[in-house]
Amino acid sequence: MSRFARVAGTGSFLPPRQVSNQALVAQLNAKGLESSDEWIVERTGIRNRHFADDHMHASDLAFEASRRCLTAAGKKARDVDLIIVATSTPDMVFPSTASILQYKLTQAALADGDDAGAAGGAAFDVQAVCSGFVYAISVANAMIQTGAAACALVVGAEVFSRILDFNDRTTCVLFGDGAGAVLLEATEHDGSGPGILATDIHADGKHRDILCTPGTVAGGAVVGNPLLTMDGQAVFKLAVGLLESTARNVLEKAGKTEADVDWLVPHQANIRIMTSTAKKLKLSMDKVVVTVDQHGNTSAASIPLALDAAVREGKVRRGDTVMLEGVGGGFTWGAVLLDF
Repeated sequence: MSRFARVAGTGSFLPPRQVSNQALVAQLNAKGLESSDEWIVERTGIRNRHFADDHMHASDLAFEASRRCLTAAGKKARDVDLIIVATSTPDMVFPSTASILQYKLTQAALADGDDAGAAGGAAFDVQAVCSGFVYAISVANAMIQTGAAACALVVGAEVFSRILDFNDRTTCVLFGDGAGAVLLEATEHDGSGPGILATDIHADGKHRDILCTPGTVAGGAVVGNPLLTMDGQAVFKLAVGLLESTARNVLEKAGKTEADVDWLVPHQANIRIMTSTAKKLKLSMDKVVVTVDQHGNTSAASIPLALDAAVREGKVRRGDTVMLEGVGGGFTWGAVLLDF
């Protein structure tokens, strides 16, 4: 018998304010910047995205997604002994968004009449931009396998609208806000049951400049550019090859082939990247979960948002073999293969 980390439940949350291409284009046109719904859809597949209101933070989105995830899993905050939040847009410099989320979950549990919450367990953030959720779930899986944790809440939460340059029409139309969560719990079986089969994560800092937010805080002031910058063509070319590579790596580690994959849940960056990845893996687009049209690119939140949507729509079911994969700034990339 071996120890595995199985998905016990999923959850997600999108801010109520939906922004269509038409609304964003009108905003750009008012500034003298040309764009159109057709231009955005043709190049990205995006039609809508959600933006958080000014009072909403990453931990607020994470809290709502986590509550829904715990409900789906039939668990309470007191059951969670590890919280990992993947984010590039934390509430503050420190403490971690995970610590703030742990506090909010505990306060909610106490308010609901529970005698305990999530306080006392480990809580920390992971920052690998759009690969963040794959990184976070890989870390949680390793901790569960070694016995360092038994029930891990893994969250991707972003408010990317806060770091967008709305004078750059090539980037501000791409991103949205949201949060998704997965609850992993320890289980033991002979390999024939549910659980994470393999993980594969990588980085190469020489590509750090093609997708970054290079500003920082020093001496009480912002130093450098605090807004997102991206070389779209360079990111596209790099992403397609790396996604194929990590997918094949994780399949090999698990002793599986492309034919064993029931569902591919990729980072929702661009429909062209997803289509190209599916083609290279000889997967029909019918097996690819696509939410980029309604969510935009929500960075570390995109994979768990898409996974939860697929679960709640009845697409991903118990027993399915699912591949999660993403690429992001750093440059980072990785994949997770699991039996749901």
